[in-house]
Amino acid sequence: MPFYGGSELSEVYDRALEEDFGLVASNVAEPDVMMGLMEGAASVDSDLLIQLSAGACRFAGNGDAEAGLRAMGNYIETIAEQYDIGVFLNMDHQTDMEFIEMQVESDIPSSIMIDASHEDFEENIRQSKKVVDMIEEKDADILVEAELGQIKGVEDEIEAEEAFYTDPDDAVEFVERTGADLLAISVGTQHGVAKGKDLELRPDLASEISETLADHGLEIPLVLHGTSGLQPAQVEDMMGRGICKMNKDTRYQYEYTRTLFDHYLDHKDEIVPPEGVEDQRDSFYNDVDWSPNKDHFDPRVGGRLVRERIEEVHADLAELSGSAGNSMFPK
Repeated sequence: MPFYGGSELSEVYDRALEEDFGLVASNVAEPDVMMGLMEGAASVDSDLLIQLSAGACRFAGNGDAEAGLRAMGNYIETIAEQYDIGVFLNMDHQTDMEFIEMQVESDIPSSIMIDASHEDFEENIRQSKKVVDMIEEKDADILVEAELGQIKGVEDEIEAEEAFYTDPDDAVEFVERTGADLLAISVGTQHGVAKGKDLELRPDLASEISETLADHGLEIPLVLHGTSGLQPAQVEDMMGRGICKMNKDTRYQYEYTRTLFDHYLDHKDEIVPPEGVEDQRDSFYNDVDWSPNKDHFDPRVGGRLVRERIEEVHADLAELSGSAGNSMFPK
C-alpha cells in the first residue's frame, strides 16, 4: 500500500529518538480531517501518522468496524499517493482481540496500540504480549504499542477516574516481558478538553523512564497520550525526553466543529430564513421569495474550510514536535 508498514515506521522512530523529535499521531473519523492532515504534513515536509479508533472505524463503516477499517484504509491508500511524504496508520486504543486479529490478518495498519492499561499489571502484560505474539506468528509488518499507567479522561469508552504515573522499573519489566515496540506512559496528561496550565505534568518522569529503559538495553520510543490540552512550551519540553509520538484527537474535533460553526454563523441569513419568512425546507422554499445560498450551504464549501484549518493546525504541531523537515520518504 502507498502508506508504509511497521518496518518503515520503526525507521522513523529510530531517527526521532536519535534527533529528539516526535510524530504527532492524529486521529480521524472522516475524510476531510484526513486530507487536511496530509496537506499539513506535506506542507512542512513531515511524515504523517494517522490514527483510527474502534469507534472511528464503526462510524466509517456504518456500525461495522471491519468495513470501516477497510474503507478508510483504501481511502488513505489512494490519497497518500498524491504526497511525497511517508504516511502511516496506527490503530488507537484497541481492546477487542477479534478485531485486532482481523487487523493483523489484513495487514492494513502500520502499528496497533493494544490498550490493557485499565487491567492490573499482570493482565496488561498478558494481553499486550498476546498481540505481539499474534503479529509474530502472522509475520505481519506491524509494530505494537502498549500502555502502562492510566490517565484521566475518556479513552474511546474507557474511563479512568484517577491519574496513575508510570513507574520506571515497572516499565522495564513490562517491555522485557511483552516485547512491545513502543510504550505509552503516564506522566500527568489528560484526555479530552483540558487547560494545559492545570495539568500536573512530570516531564522529569519521562526522562527517568527513558533513561532507565536505555540502561537495560531497551531504547524504545515513548508515547504521550492526552496531549490536546498541552501548551506549546509544554510540548517542546516533552520532546527530547524519549517521547517520539504524541496523540492528538480532541483538538481536531474542536477545530472541525468550530470552523463549520463560524462559517455558518457568518452566513446565517443566507442559510436560515430570516424572521418573518416561513421556513419551507420540506418544499425547498418554492412558495416564498427568499431562498438559501448554495455558495454557503454546499457541504463541499464547509469541507474545504475544514481541510484548510486542519492543514494549518497540523503544520504548526509538526513544527512544534520537530518532525517538520524530517520526512524520510520523499519520492
